[in-house]
Order: sequence, then structure tokens, then C-alpha cells
Amino acid sequence: MPTWTDDELDRIGSSVELDLESERADGTLRSPVTMWVVRAGDDVYVRSVKGRNGPWFRGAAARRQGRISSGGVHKDV
Repeated sequence: MPTWTDDELDRIGSSVELDLESERADGTLRSPVTMWVVRAGDDVYVRSVKGRNGPWFRGAAARRQGRISSGGVHKDV
């Protein structure tokens, strides 16, 4: 799990959306998926509209790696 700075949390928390690129089996990143983002304390949460069947969710769950962009923050997660 990444460590967030207060500035990153503030910028992501004030954003409405987050772009997430999950990693494929070959190590390349999928096209970004735009989703709503919620900050709760020092944590950031997103939700898959297709539940566990969404391609980005399956990739993120299997490889536990990806990249997010939100509020000017770009971070590998």
C-alpha cells in the first residue's frame, strides 16, 4: 500500500474523479478507467461499477499494481 502525503490526500480528496490504470499480465498498463474517488482519513477508495468482473479490477486484484491520476497527483499504487 502506498504512503500518501497530506498534500496528495488533499488534492485527491478534493477531486471528484480518479483515473486508474491496472497492470496486465505482461506488465503493460491498461487504458485509464475514470471512476469516483473517496478519501476517508488517510485512505483512498474507488469502486468498480462492474464489481469483481471489471477488467481493471481483475488486473489490480491479481497483480496488485497500477497507476492513478487525480487532482494533479500521478502515483504508482
